[in-house]
Amino acid sequence: MPVPVISVAQMREWEKATWAAKRSPAQVISRVGHLVTSRAKQLTRPGDLILILAGKGHNGDDARQTGQNLSDREVALVNVAVPETALKEFNSLLSLPPALIIDGLFGIGLNRPLEGAWVKLIEKVNRSQMPVLSIDVPSGLNADTGEPEGAAIRAAVTLTLGTPKKGLLKSSAWPFVGRLEVAPDIGLVPCPHEGDVQWTLPQDFDSFPPPRSVDGHKGTFGHLVIIAGSLGYHGAAVLAARGALRAQPGLVTLFVQESVYQPVASQLQSAMVRPWRPGVKLPDSCRAVLFGPGLAASDLPSDLKSELRHLWQELPLPVLADASALDWLPTIATPPKSIRVLTPHPAEAARLLKCATEEVQADRPGAVRKLSRGYGNSWVVLKGHQTLVGRSKGSVFFNSSGNPFLAQGGSGDVLAGYLGGLLAQPQLHGDPTTTLRYGVWQHGAAADLLCGERTNWTVENLLDALGNRKKQRRQD
Repeated sequence: MPVPVISVAQMREWEKATWAAKRSPAQVISRVGHLVTSRAKQLTRPGDLILILAGKGHNGDDARQTGQNLSDREVALVNVAVPETALKEFNSLLSLPPALIIDGLFGIGLNRPLEGAWVKLIEKVNRSQMPVLSIDVPSGLNADTGEPEGAAIRAAVTLTLGTPKKGLLKSSAWPFVGRLEVAPDIGLVPCPHEGDVQWTLPQDFDSFPPPRSVDGHKGTFGHLVIIAGSLGYHGAAVLAARGALRAQPGLVTLFVQESVYQPVASQLQSAMVRPWRPGVKLPDSCRAVLFGPGLAASDLPSDLKSELRHLWQELPLPVLADASALDWLPTIATPPKSIRVLTPHPAEAARLLKCATEEVQADRPGAVRKLSRGYGNSWVVLKGHQTLVGRSKGSVFFNSSGNPFLAQGGSGDVLAGYLGGLLAQPQLHGDPTTTLRYGVWQHGAAADLLCGERTNWTVENLLDALGNRKKQRRQD
């Protein structure tokens, strides 16, 4: 199950419930120490020096426990009570140098500006440009507001405990949090809190998608129709079709502008490619439609937009709109119980909402809900760092996979195609939210898998890795 995003006060209530259930802080600290140790070992090699900064509270206790577990690494522990003294000790250890710094200075309780000596210590850590693993929250960051209290550690990885705190997901916190990871099982009782903002865990998809029937055939697993590609943008159509094929629907048919039919068709074997003409009919076996990737040429036929609007308004099948086509959508109601999906990046979302991109980024869950309300309670996949999936009501889900190397042309086309390929499968229509979350998570997990091998990968490599659960389990 995903875990709720909670406030610091709710985290304190959760801890109190745990102590009332006769579990001790020492038990939790021991568990956290082992979890942080495991992550630190993944970030270093045997024999490496790990420098641990441990404060006076339980966050420091977690860090000290970690140091006791790192038997095959060199460990330098700095117990920080007086920041001026710690700064001198830290400076002397930098020359060694450490392969990793573990940050256990302050936990989630910090809610007031730091004094000058603490600011100097944190700024020195940041200037060292050494990779930092922060425990629970980057020290100096307010875990409720996402703002630094004068200064905050800039972590490469933040391993937050139990569940994410609200401030860690704010765009203002991203430069300090780095890659946010969640350790859900730290020995606390089950979380007593629920919320309408959730964090996706990899294990949410351990039994998803459901097994395929042994007597299944092409018709069983659906037929996706993609309308994409125009002069100068034919590659988007190819990538969307290849992304769809990775989801393994029964059939994929791609309709393209006639001017790019040959270059598109020559690059695809498993997908059927046909030129789009006004009044073209969808195949009788069609089970979902994706339109938009690569429909950016200035000379698109006038009939195209009106026909795609008609599909959005009337088709009783799942319809996904991506890229340029987002600007053509009507804001009227769609058929009852129909599945409609928008996949904007932040700038596209801002254009649809008639606001600045910064406003979208400042409240991404709010932007998801506004877009959904404005377009017939559609599902919204708001792309970017920690891609969101949600609607106007119910939970909004933060995605936990992915990395900045997805920021390259074509990755969004691949995602749109992959989501379309999933939603074309009738057995996945019953729970569109989980289907979309799964597709988004797989897309990011493929990028994480590739970054474990190299950083100069391309979108073509992403396609090769997409949906390969066996490799991803080894990575996890």
